[in-house]
Amino acid sequence: MLPRTLLGFCLCAGLAVGAWGCQPQEGGEAMEEEGEEMMEEEGGEMMGQVEMPDTTGAALWSHLESVDYRANWELWPGKGELYQGQEPHGALLTTYLNSEAHEALTGMAGSMPAGAIIVKENYMPDSTLAATTVMYKVDGYDPDNNNWFWLKRLADGTIEVEGRGTGCISCHSAQADNDYIYTGSLGGGGM
Repeated sequence: MLPRTLLGFCLCAGLAVGAWGCQPQEGGEAMEEEGEEMMEEEGGEMMGQVEMPDTTGAALWSHLESVDYRANWELWPGKGELYQGQEPHGALLTTYLNSEAHEALTGMAGSMPAGAIIVKENYMPDSTLAATTVMYKVDGYDPDNNNWFWLKRLADGTIEVEGRGTGCISCHSAQADNDYIYTGSLGGGGM
């Protein structure tokens, strides 16, 4: 009979070799499943992709800060910074688009896809920031109004409007054929 220590060693070695031998090698299915499990454990984000925020004003604003929209997003094509605006937004405006919104606009997609975010900074005539208004397209959020989540955040950080902003919807619904957008055409027949 083998000494217990040797028997234990042989048993462990056998299990290790058996387990190793059952694993597909060089990128097989088990490795893919392990990667998927790790991705789920890390919040479901994939490399290079950003998880979209919940539908609360605080979550959306936190997302905008974390992605540093001013530094990383595109300005509305042809508008630049501090272009002439009108009520209710402000005398001067700067409008930023995330990649989903920018691709839909420049591709004349007819409507914005889920995940599109448009950030409009509203300035007074002396270029002082008064508020930031945001349109965030969320699949299934508000089908009667093209699924837009609305946010208005004052310069002091107060959230004045979030969610289904009735004032926002009543004004922007005049552009329903252009996915509730006034700034420029999406190519869907509106404007």
